[in-house]
Amino acid sequence: MAAAAATSGQTSVVPYEWIKNWEKVGKLEYVQLCRALCENKNREHLIFRDLQQVIYELSYHVIRGTLKPEQASNALSDIIDYREDMPSILADVFCILDIETSCLEEKSKRDHFTQLVLSCLYLVSDTILKERLDPETLESLGLIKQSQQFNQKSVKIKTKLFYKQQKFNLLREENEGYAKLIAELGQDLSGSITSDLILENIKSLIGCFNLDPNRVLDVILEVYECRPEYDEFFVPLIESYMYMCEPQTLCHILGFKFKFYQEPNGETPSSLYRVAAILLQYDLIDLDDLYVHLLPVDNTILDEHKQEIVEAKQIVRKLTMLVLSSEKMDERDKEKEKEEEKTDKPPDNQKLGLLEALLKISDWQHAQNIMDQMPPFYASSHRPIAIALCQLIHVTIDPLYRRVGVPKGAKGSIVALLQNKRAPKQAESFEDMKKEVFDMLCHLGPHLSHDPILFAKVVRLGKAFMKEDYRFRMEVPLRFQADGSKQEEKERMEILLSCLLTITDEVLLPSLSLMDCNACMSEELWGMFKSFPYQYRYRLYGQWKNETYNSHPLLVKVKAQTIDRAKYIMKRLTKENVKPSGRQIGKLSHSNPTILFDYILSQIQKYDNLITPVVDSLKYLTSLNYDVLAYCIIEALANPEKERMKHDDTTISSWLQSLASFCGAVFRKYPIELAGLLQYVANQLKAGKSFDLLILKEVVQKMAGIEITEEITMEQLEAMTGGEQLKAEGGYFGQIRNTKKSSQRLKDALLDHDLALPLCLLMAQQRNGVIFQEGGEKHLKLVGKLYDQCHDTLVQFGGFLASNLSTEDYIKRVPSIDVLCNEFHTPHDAAFFLSRPMYAHHISSKYDELKKAEKGSKQQHKVHKYITSCELVMAPVHEAVVSLHLPKVWDDISPQFYATFWSLTMYDLAVPRNSYEREVNKLKVQMKAVDDNQEMPPNKKKKEKERCTALQDKLLEEEKKQIEHVQRVLQRLKLEKDNWLLAKSTKNETITKFLQLCIFPRCIFSAIDAVYCARFVELVHQQKTLNFSTLLCYDRVFSDIIYTVASCTENESSRYGRFLCCMLETVTRWHSDRAIYEKECGNYPGFLTILRATGFDGGNKADQLDYENFRHVVHKWHYKLTKASVHCLETGEYTHIRNILIVLTKILPWYPKVLNLGQALERRVHKICQEEKEKRPDLYALAMGYSGQLKSRKPYMIPENEFHHKDPPPRNAVAATVQNGPGGVGLSTSLTINAAKLEESTTEETDKGKEKSQGAVKIANKAANSTPKATPNNGNNASNSKVTKENDKDKSGKEKDRDKKEKTPAATPEAKALGKDGKEKPKEERPNKDDKAKEIKEKTPKSDKEKEKFKKDEKSSKDEKFKTVVTTTESKSAVEKERDKEPSREKDVAKETKSKENNKGGEKTPVAGSLKSPVPRSETSESEREQKRRKLDSHSSPSHSSTVKDNLSELKESSTKHYINHTTPILSKSKEREMEKKDLDKLRERSREREKKEDKDRKERKRDHSNNDREVSQDSTKRRKEENGTTGASKHSKSESPSDSPRSNEKEKNKSKSSGKDKGTDSIKMDKMEKSSSGSKKDSRHDKEKTEKKEKRDSTGGKEEKKHHKSSDKHR
Repeated sequence: MAAAAATSGQTSVVPYEWIKNWEKVGKLEYVQLCRALCENKNREHLIFRDLQQVIYELSYHVIRGTLKPEQASNALSDIIDYREDMPSILADVFCILDIETSCLEEKSKRDHFTQLVLSCLYLVSDTILKERLDPETLESLGLIKQSQQFNQKSVKIKTKLFYKQQKFNLLREENEGYAKLIAELGQDLSGSITSDLILENIKSLIGCFNLDPNRVLDVILEVYECRPEYDEFFVPLIESYMYMCEPQTLCHILGFKFKFYQEPNGETPSSLYRVAAILLQYDLIDLDDLYVHLLPVDNTILDEHKQEIVEAKQIVRKLTMLVLSSEKMDERDKEKEKEEEKTDKPPDNQKLGLLEALLKISDWQHAQNIMDQMPPFYASSHRPIAIALCQLIHVTIDPLYRRVGVPKGAKGSIVALLQNKRAPKQAESFEDMKKEVFDMLCHLGPHLSHDPILFAKVVRLGKAFMKEDYRFRMEVPLRFQADGSKQEEKERMEILLSCLLTITDEVLLPSLSLMDCNACMSEELWGMFKSFPYQYRYRLYGQWKNETYNSHPLLVKVKAQTIDRAKYIMKRLTKENVKPSGRQIGKLSHSNPTILFDYILSQIQKYDNLITPVVDSLKYLTSLNYDVLAYCIIEALANPEKERMKHDDTTISSWLQSLASFCGAVFRKYPIELAGLLQYVANQLKAGKSFDLLILKEVVQKMAGIEITEEITMEQLEAMTGGEQLKAEGGYFGQIRNTKKSSQRLKDALLDHDLALPLCLLMAQQRNGVIFQEGGEKHLKLVGKLYDQCHDTLVQFGGFLASNLSTEDYIKRVPSIDVLCNEFHTPHDAAFFLSRPMYAHHISSKYDELKKAEKGSKQQHKVHKYITSCELVMAPVHEAVVSLHLPKVWDDISPQFYATFWSLTMYDLAVPRNSYEREVNKLKVQMKAVDDNQEMPPNKKKKEKERCTALQDKLLEEEKKQIEHVQRVLQRLKLEKDNWLLAKSTKNETITKFLQLCIFPRCIFSAIDAVYCARFVELVHQQKTLNFSTLLCYDRVFSDIIYTVASCTENESSRYGRFLCCMLETVTRWHSDRAIYEKECGNYPGFLTILRATGFDGGNKADQLDYENFRHVVHKWHYKLTKASVHCLETGEYTHIRNILIVLTKILPWYPKVLNLGQALERRVHKICQEEKEKRPDLYALAMGYSGQLKSRKPYMIPENEFHHKDPPPRNAVAATVQNGPGGVGLSTSLTINAAKLEESTTEETDKGKEKSQGAVKIANKAANSTPKATPNNGNNASNSKVTKENDKDKSGKEKDRDKKEKTPAATPEAKALGKDGKEKPKEERPNKDDKAKEIKEKTPKSDKEKEKFKKDEKSSKDEKFKTVVTTTESKSAVEKERDKEPSREKDVAKETKSKENNKGGEKTPVAGSLKSPVPRSETSESEREQKRRKLDSHSSPSHSSTVKDNLSELKESSTKHYINHTTPILSKSKEREMEKKDLDKLRERSREREKKEDKDRKERKRDHSNNDREVSQDSTKRRKEENGTTGASKHSKSESPSDSPRSNEKEKNKSKSSGKDKGTDSIKMDKMEKSSSGSKKDSRHDKEKTEKKEKRDSTGGKEEKKHHKSSDKHR
């Protein structure tokens, strides 16, 4: 191809003719040409080319076949010697031809080429050919064996030749040059030698010894590493030298240096890190360029961090997991294997080493850059880095710390300053700190724990900031609000505060967790924390507890270890080892209080017996720990996952009760801030949740010693009515000493955070919220408990404020009563409760002012001043209370009376002298015991005696002070009383308002208020207050208790019971002795039986209720209480039963006093015990408790006839007192109406039954009115003596007059006023008609013949007496004593009457209708009524209520016995009455004979009479009810007694049906009697059979009757 090109493009050097004639001339010509070319020396390069051309053309002719190889080789051998390089030229030509022929497809040409080369082998050496020709060609020529091996060998040779470094820049390669270089750099640099001078020398050395510049730079860095103190020399030198190099060279050299140490066991020297750090600081290299050369890579670091977290969590899991012993061995083996795997030490972290170096030279900017590329706190978790960063912070904050942070008297250690000009600027102010230091601290994180000194410095700076800057700038009012600079300053300070809080959250608290227990650090931190508001502190604690511990593996481990250690301690904590365990708890709490307390509280919630030992063991805590404990308690209380109720939804959960108890104990014992807890309770109340009031209750109880419990004894209650000292000594169960400091702390917390009044108002409002909002679907029992808890806490808290707040504080915080009620919607009772201490303080201070004005004045003047001060203080209150109620209210009671009632307390009304005396005696006993104690040291003995003496003096002084105070108050009330009750309407309305607005709301407010209400009623009575009817008031209280009891909560029932107990105590005192009654009630307007509108004249004895009548009234009240109690017990309602049992337990000292009433109660309570044993255990427990107490009181109960004489005068008085209607002579109408309503409600009849009973009542009233007898006016009765002196004529005349009076009800002006009230009048008239009919009988005088008859029958009645009810036997001696008190004339009359009654026996006929006899009609009617009344009295006692279930014969016996026992004499009977008796006896005998014959007729007439009988039976029942309501007598078992449940009505109806048979027969037998009587009524079968039994006894047991008359005489 070359030839072709040559021939076509150029002139051929070797002509073709030469080749043709080669042997002849061609060879010669060719040789000559070659010689000529070789000899020409002028154009060397051209000749060389031409020569190559000539040889090439010749060779190509051989390949073409135009010339033989031998011919060519011969010619070439001729010219080979012309030049030295001729073989090489020839080899070059062969190389070209080799390439060309290898590409040709013609094989012949390749063969020709091969032959040519073989023929010329002697001309060119093998070596040259091997170098130039292709390996395949060489193989074909036989010069090499295998081309492949040759190729490999050639590659190796070429690599060795061309790629292997011949010179390594080693020092030994140019040892002199490098030695001089090192000598230059290592010389003493302290003189005038500069980096520029040295740089010139280095340049000379490089040039002279051909030194590699990169190697020179490397040597410079090496020397710098060894001479780190010459930064100022080397840095400029390197900087200047870098101008001669590429920019990246320095970074690469450093990278190569770091790479050298990246071997598995390599350790990078710190000097290299330092050099790199300084070069970075001076910007000689870029961090990003160098960072890529460092190991490990970022992903590896991230994975390592994650692995640490996983391992930490595994450790936690192991600590919290229960591992069995067999599994423990496996775990240990696995751990060993893992440790063996980790034996290979990983390469050191060059990035962290560089970071440490940067921090050491104060290059914060680059250090921060590196730290930001790593996981949070990963870098600082390495101790050297943390310490280096701490040192940097030390230096940075030093000037500021020395200015504001060093405590007084302390010098502070000197911090060596860095000479590095590029280091961060030192902080001179808090603003400077924000720029750099806060960032450093944030990157340091929890690892500030490595340097406690720096920790303390930072905390002190924070404290200084809070004190000096924040408080000064934030609290001092800004003078120029409009000034922008001031506003900017404020914002700047807020930013600084935010930074400080961040540092505290992210650095200080986590660091404290990682420190070994260091109480000093904890206290130091508290120094700063206490300047934060509690809201800030609690937020920090919350983040510390719930977030911080999850942010770092170390903290995760610490948390697990703390819990593990806490478990260990708590398992071993007992009362015996409190001290050592307490020390361990203290140590653990210094570092990790949140975790520890969280665990301790969880244990307390489960086991309440831990409370006491835990509280005692917390005495080694620091102030910070106590504050953290307060937070942990609040967090535990607010735990949303915890249920505040037990599973039965009726009681508060035990965990909450345990926490509350722990709160009270721990807050009292230790100085823990209360604000957070109090605010939490307030917030819960705002949210309508009252459960957490339990905490407040416990805290106040423990800290202030104010205990609220319904189990308080009467002695304690009495002590609570005294002064503060007496309350503390005798008012509480536990004598809680030393509450002065703790109560002061509680007071300060309330006042500082303005929580005193808000808490009171929230509690007062929440009482109703519990019922109407919070209650919702909750169980009634739980609602009651929450209400009680809310109310009790209010009373307790109010009591605390009253006794601890100063007058100024109290008056400043509590608004006026109208504002409290109208604006804050506080219930009136709570509003007055809060205001009452204010009034007392105010009056006291005014009184002291007036006393100081005139010193040494007399007692009268003092009283006058006291009254004046009262008027000044209370006048605005009188005006304020007017807005609380409708104007109509003030028609009956004056605002002054209302305010007086609500503003006074028991302290004002009475002095508890017994309590004072009791406590003084106790102290004397203590002093004596101290004297007798030989073991007590003398100094302790002396202290104890001094304490007792001081207390004794305090108590005596307090008593004296109270006595004077009570005298002043009573004087004030004496002056006020005439303006109290205005009575513009009726006295009944007045009493209604008084009870409704005063007594009832307050008597259930607290136990002391219950006593106060009872004593206030007594006081109003004793003061002879105008228009106040004591009788009405007491009657309304005792008659209507069902609704009140049913609507009470448990604690209110207890207080209501106390109120009733105190009321009964007063009544019982009056009942017990005539002298006391006459003295305290005899001539008092409260016991007027005629309510005169004109006021009390005090002289009309006839208007007063006498003693015997009063005893009857008391019996009636007892009966009412029994009836109400039995009704509540039989309802089956939980609330009714629980409440009445509580009330009954409270009034047990004074009720029941009457035996049969007590027996009725006992049976009902026994029934409750049986029914509720399995169903409702709490009711069972209450009932059993009451039952036991009731049995223990049984020996003190007396029969009814001892409790009140069932003589007519008392009976008359009973009716007169209680049941007077609008006739204007007895009590008010509403009293009777309420009693009637109450009885109707207890029966719970069906509508049909109600209609029938109402119809029966109407029939009874008509029948009673149709008789010509006169009904007496109960209220206008003369005294007993007057009645006995009257003869028959006077009697009948009086009766007619009284009948007229009854028919004209509004006889007195008061009664007229009552009569106008259309609603009350008709209801009251109904029961009064029958009552008045009975009263006529009772007032009938006895005749002489009756007396004689009575004496004759005495003996026979004695034997009969022993068959009577047990009550008569038990009370015999009492009755005999009573007999001597009666006038002799009454005894005779009683005897005569008794003989008549025994002849009558259980006779039914006189009740049904009067006999035809010569006796005047009115007298006959009286005897019938009297007998009926006696029968009803004898059979209707509650003690016989159980006989509803007994058989008929038992009924007969009990009724007859009871009848004989309780028959009472009639005042006067004529001889005609005796005749009537005899006629009746004869009729009885006839009737018995007829009865047998007409047995069949009775059955046939059963239907005819059944309807009529039922009406009569219901009529009888209704009348009995009315009689029992008015006379206080017990009811018959078949009528509606207190023990009758609503279901007993059905039984009663059934029995009335069966009795109808007998009634039909009776009507036939008694035809004559029916004709002679008007308005007659049929008797029941029971009464008839009783009559028969009585007649038998009359005929056979005359002697017994006489004996009985004697005994009856004794009764009289």
